[in-house]
This record gives sequence, structure tokens and C-alpha cells, in this order.
Amino acid sequence: MTVTGRRAAVLGSPIAHSLSPVLHRAAYAAMGLADWRYDAIECGEGGLADLVGGLGPEWAGLSLTMPLKRAVLPLLDTVSELAVAVGGANTVVFRDGARHGENTDVYGIVQALAEAGVPAPASAVILGGGATAASAVAALRETGLAEVTLVVRDPARAGETLRVAERLGATVTVRSFGDFDPAADLVVSTLPSGAADALAERVATSLPEKAALFDVVYAPWPTALAAAVRARGRTVIGGFPMLLHQAVRQAELMTGRADVPVEAMRAAGEAEIARRAAT
Repeated sequence: MTVTGRRAAVLGSPIAHSLSPVLHRAAYAAMGLADWRYDAIECGEGGLADLVGGLGPEWAGLSLTMPLKRAVLPLLDTVSELAVAVGGANTVVFRDGARHGENTDVYGIVQALAEAGVPAPASAVILGGGATAASAVAALRETGLAEVTLVVRDPARAGETLRVAERLGATVTVRSFGDFDPAADLVVSTLPSGAADALAERVATSLPEKAALFDVVYAPWPTALAAAVRARGRTVIGGFPMLLHQAVRQAELMTGRADVPVEAMRAAGEAEIARRAAT
């Protein structure tokens, strides 16, 4: 059943840079949902409970950025098994008077890898140990990979991702930036823009011929890491396909429809990224 006159939004702080409104509005336009709206709302962790508690029946769902993905869990009536395992919900769906938490980040990573022709890597190294790294562990687990190497600046701070891996039945070996072997079928960088620059040549020269890099940064693009790996003819996947596909899944959950237009959303997102790069 299609419900009309609904609202949705992305919450976070800062939030002005978010591409989510562009993606979701493109979906609504292509689906003929003229009376649906999607906004970006500035919201920190401290204001989350009041904001969520004050939403009316017109609300269909929310998209959440960190640290709200973890902070929202106590505010939900139900949480999917995957969101519980990963320790965060990036999506809230309002249905039947209840708040349901989902994680579509993992779906986004799986789809981005499959789209690039890397559906089932035999080995993987993940750079970074935060929430996106935890989602990467879960995504790789879904592809069938049960053992990964996690590379972090301070191994003592990898505890949460290790707990996620344990819940998922995955084995993680922790290494420091100064002591890891980048030679794997897939290297996933979950580091923020610029943080992997010093590793670029080391990773690029170590990747096997048919290996791939998945860098979650989408702007500015390419990163130094992506450029170095691409210069050696390896497959490079940027962060936009992950962002796109997690938004597609969110739109499916919030609208209750299966005909969410991936290509319309892709075109809108790429156009907005190009517009921002040109300004």
C-alpha cells in the first residue's frame, strides 16, 4: 500500500553536506511521490531523543549519520538482527505506530562490490576501526569471507569492531599502520579524506594484479590512495556506490515499494557531486 503525504529526513551534525536529500528526492520524483518530502535536519546526539519523540504520524522514516546510528538504538521499539550485530542503525522506519531500526550500510557495501565485479573476495584488509569498518566486516561476512585483517592507528581502540566481528562469527586480526601487509584481494579504506594518503604508494605497490580497492570517500575524488591504485591498473571503487545503494534500500523500506529507481538516484547524485566539485 502506498501512503501519501509522508515525510523523511537525514539527521546528523554537521549535515549540510549530506547527499541523502538529493538521492531520496530523485527517487520520489521518479516514483511519482509528489507529496513526499525529504529534508536534512541538524541534530546532535543530545537532541536526538526529543526530536524522534516529537515526530508526528506523517513521518515515514529517518536516515542517520554517526554518532546517531548508535545513539538511536535505545529509542527504538525493534531493531533488525543485522543492526544489533553491527551495533548501529542508520535507518529508522515508522510503521504501525512503532519505530524499527535497520542497517542499510552493509547492503550498500555488498551491492557496491558486486556492481564493480568484486562479489566474493578471498582475502581482505580493512583500514580503520570505526563504525564503517564494522559495517565492512559485516558486508564481507555476507560475501562469504570469515577472516579479515583490521588496520588501525591504535590497536587498543579496535574493541568495538572486534565485538561486532565476534557477533557475526568473523575472525579479525588487528594490525597497526606500521605493521601490515596490504597484499590482499581487496583493501577497504574506511579512513576519512586525507587519512590514507601516507599509505597510498605502499598499498598500490603491494596489491596483486587482480586486486581491488574500495575507498569509502566520495568527495573529493579521487583520493591519493585511489589515484595511486588506479595508476597501477587495479580496480578502484569509490564511496558513492555504497552511499547510493544504502539510500536505495532506505527508500524501499520507507516507501514500502520495490520499484525504487537506482539509475535516477545515481544520475542525481553524480550530478550533485560534479556541481559541488566545480564550485
